Amino acid sequence: MARKYKRLSYTDRKTIETMCKGGKKAEEIAEAMGVHRATIYHELQRGGAGSGKRQQYSAELAQKAI
Repeated sequence: MARKYKRLSYTDRKTIETMCKGGKKAEEIAEAMGVHRATIYHELQRGGAGSGKRQQYSAELAQKAI
């Protein structure tokens, strides 16, 4: 069976930003959004939240990066 991938929208990115600022872990965010945790980790890097600085994630920065 082929895998089904989900492309994140700007609304999804805003949700990630809100959850990050609320202190949620990447695994919790992934479960709530129905995506693999690697998707969230990649998104956090794209949005400027590398090096464990999850509070700095920006949905706008991530959207511009794609």
